[in-house]
Amino acid sequence: MVAIPFGVVGGINHPIWIADLTPDQRKTAFGNGPNQLGFSILRIHLDLNSNNWSREIDTARSAFEQGVKVFASPWNPPDYMTETFNYNGDSNAKRLRYDMYDEYVQHLNNFVTYMSDNGVELYAISVQNEPDYAHGWTWWTPEEILRFMKENAGSINCRVMAPESFQYRKDMSDPILNDPQALANMDILGAHLYGTQYSDFPYPLFEEKGAGKGLWMTEVYYPNSDDNSADRWPEALDVAYHIHNAMVEADFQAYVWWYIRRQYGPMKEDGTISKRGYSMAHFSKFVRPGYVRVDATKNPTYNVYVSAYKNEESTVIVAINRSTESKTITLSVPGTEEQTWQRYVTSGSKNLQQGSDVYASSGSFEITLEPQSVTTFVGETAALPNRSAFTQIEAENYDDLSSSTIEIIGGTPSGGSGVGYIENGDYLVYKNIDFEDGATSFIAMVAADSVTSNIELRLNSPTGNLIGTLEVESTGGWNEYQEQTCSVSGVTGVNDLYLVFTGAVNIDWFKFSTSETIIGDINGDGSIDTLDYIVLQRYLLGISDYVDGDLNGDGSVNSVDYLLLRRYLLGIISEFPV
Repeated sequence: MVAIPFGVVGGINHPIWIADLTPDQRKTAFGNGPNQLGFSILRIHLDLNSNNWSREIDTARSAFEQGVKVFASPWNPPDYMTETFNYNGDSNAKRLRYDMYDEYVQHLNNFVTYMSDNGVELYAISVQNEPDYAHGWTWWTPEEILRFMKENAGSINCRVMAPESFQYRKDMSDPILNDPQALANMDILGAHLYGTQYSDFPYPLFEEKGAGKGLWMTEVYYPNSDDNSADRWPEALDVAYHIHNAMVEADFQAYVWWYIRRQYGPMKEDGTISKRGYSMAHFSKFVRPGYVRVDATKNPTYNVYVSAYKNEESTVIVAINRSTESKTITLSVPGTEEQTWQRYVTSGSKNLQQGSDVYASSGSFEITLEPQSVTTFVGETAALPNRSAFTQIEAENYDDLSSSTIEIIGGTPSGGSGVGYIENGDYLVYKNIDFEDGATSFIAMVAADSVTSNIELRLNSPTGNLIGTLEVESTGGWNEYQEQTCSVSGVTGVNDLYLVFTGAVNIDWFKFSTSETIIGDINGDGSIDTLDYIVLQRYLLGISDYVDGDLNGDGSVNSVDYLLLRRYLLGIISEFPV
């Protein structure tokens, strides 16, 4: 599971340049009822003149009181902090004076305090809007941004955002990511996407070094800002497609439009929602703060694009059909059983129209997407029942996973399925495992070639409490299964179990025990007696399901094990395996 935090879609209000949102328009923008956008983020302008700051208060406070995250971006420092210089022939280009960096920090902190005093706690504050495209505002070079982030940003009394490059130019943010001190002082990497190609959306360096940091797309309009273009269809469908790529290809956690109300925006000048707005609302109304984006087949068929999001109670799937033809696809959600999904459609003739509910059996359903449409499916996640840690759990019955290579495989000793093609760093998740008063050992049926691999047993996250580690020994081949065991400690009650792998291994099943495993105790009652003989006999006759009766350690349960148990009960042998 990718588990990328997500759930903030919004836009900017800029009452210095255009009229402020009206009270009704604030409700339309930030409310989440009928005919409302459900925006959960607001960007505001930090003016160089503190006398203008009061103009931001009404909309910002209304949004904040509705639970919206509010952040601010400056275009210019106060004039006395700047100087002109020659930038590519422009002798009137402006930059922040090097001796004014501390003064600039104070200016930002003053705005944070002012907003707080007026009922708005800023979520973050940016260092500079588009420092690399400052034809009407203040330029910063990558070196200047780095210096400020390294030496000054740590004194800002708010989460710090940088660098807000106009085109997601990595040369503006690479220096920050490569400098430990500058990176420590940055909380959110902000970027704009004007003209950025989808091929430039991924950011491997951020993936490598940005752990714990936010990655927000903080300004764009798409695909254009033509007058009265907000209702063009299917042009407005491409807004949903743009959000899809921002989430899936770039792993952005937020998507912020330029003007909330504009003739090309999500809200038209008359205060009504546009086609572009309805396309955005397929995300903003249903994928709320606190959701994470999870793995989905992003392009299941030509011209169809899918993304999925979850919290503890709900799963949301957004499916975009850019084709002029209907498309039928199957959607499957691991870890769910029977479920009803609400459906909402925007097309050339529909605006977030609720369709008939879709019933899913065994976690999957087939659906036909209308031509040139975006459809959101909302399913309430049914509570998973607890599973006993002390009964055999089939490996393929996981609730989640973190891999693109893991597959369900056959050829296991039980005659059923298992899990294979596991790689270093992969993990499987088994939810609601009940350990009761505690466990002392872990037993798994595994197969491994001449490789070294551990299975770390962790609770509630892939880095959670480590309760045991199974050091998998080679079994002689990927189809040669053996029971292997390790000790366990520090676990009671109901937990989500994470099997975290450090290398390749196949796994058929596993279970926990409250005592050391006794080879030959097939029914698990703590002794080896005729009851075990009967249980093994019933399995070999095909009367009962698979039992843990591999007494000679050859990876299978057969008549050899039956004869060994008989010899043990007759006193001919005294231990297993032989």
